[in-house]
Amino acid sequence: MSAFVWIAAVSLAAWLWLLLAQGMFWRTDVRLPPRREPRAWPSVCVVVPARDEAEVLPRSLPSLLTQDYPGRAEVFLVDDGSSDGTGELARELAERCGGLPLTVRSPGEPPAGWTGKLWAVRHGIALARAREPEYLLLTDADIAHGPDSLRGLVSAALSGGFDVVSQMARLRVESLWERLVVPAFVYFFAQLYPFRWIGRRGGRTAAAAGGCVLLRTETAVRARIPDAIRHAVIDDVALARAVKKTGGHIWLGLAESVDSVRPYPRLHDLWRMVSRSAYAQLRHNPLLLLGTVAGLALVYLVPPVALIAGLASGDGALTLLGAGGWLVMTGTYVPMLRYYRQPLWLAPLLPFTAFLYLLMTVDSAVQHYRGRGAAWKGRTYARPDTVPDES
Repeated sequence: MSAFVWIAAVSLAAWLWLLLAQGMFWRTDVRLPPRREPRAWPSVCVVVPARDEAEVLPRSLPSLLTQDYPGRAEVFLVDDGSSDGTGELARELAERCGGLPLTVRSPGEPPAGWTGKLWAVRHGIALARAREPEYLLLTDADIAHGPDSLRGLVSAALSGGFDVVSQMARLRVESLWERLVVPAFVYFFAQLYPFRWIGRRGGRTAAAAGGCVLLRTETAVRARIPDAIRHAVIDDVALARAVKKTGGHIWLGLAESVDSVRPYPRLHDLWRMVSRSAYAQLRHNPLLLLGTVAGLALVYLVPPVALIAGLASGDGALTLLGAGGWLVMTGTYVPMLRYYRQPLWLAPLLPFTAFLYLLMTVDSAVQHYRGRGAAWKGRTYARPDTVPDES
């Protein structure tokens, strides 16, 4: 057997392992767990960090202000140095929509060692703590919630005894590039952090989706959120890990009525979204980068290349191994495409999308070593090795 046949065999074995032993990551039936409504609803404060969000705010903020929640709830929008009138627009929307009380504040520029979003979250939580809420809902300014979203999150947290209940918002998929890249983004995330493993008590897997995180206030205090993760670019995963370290119970699943309204119409927009944090996900470790590139190539690129090479050379073993790996890969991607209501002909294109993610990850590392750090909304965050440790 040739070396490439052995490589194709290892690739197929990897896909069989992912299919059967990686927490059934490919299934999309992890939704809000069974829940019952309490007799007395706890108080909730909603914290919304916002920086230059005037474009999306009219489609997201009214959905928060008009929540059908039986208990006491209040919204705190923290205007993180916006230059597009985000704060003023938020006040206008509150006057127009009514509903839950809205407070708009600005914390000023973040000090050294803080990412802008987490500095805004810290300011919002400090304002909310004065109301002594039992729960905090941390949600992004581009997230639109269904009318009973808060009600469902709280009842799920109470019924399951969860310290964190987080939902992966359904991202927008309208342009061609969004259709190619966005469902795969969630698919890859679930592969790294299988939702079923996250919900296990005592399990090591920890992750959350930053667009929608319901957090018990006493848990936030115990885990020192957000101070303990003040430098994190991938703040949602860092938050989940901090909570789990203190013995917290986390749940994460796919959303049914929580949607991101932020558009990513061009490949450039999606590239920037992924590359700004991809190398941070690898803890800025060159060895992890090499391993990731090799892993992506082995798992996602080898099957189609093996199939084509096998057909061209008449090598039956190589053809079968390549076809088998590509078939399993395609089959595991189908449920995510159905969740996003996308045509199934996109499933066999997953190797192409994975190749794009490989390039985005490499570009993220290149930007890091050029000293540019992670950039978002006009603000560049310092490289981790240049941030002072204040703990």
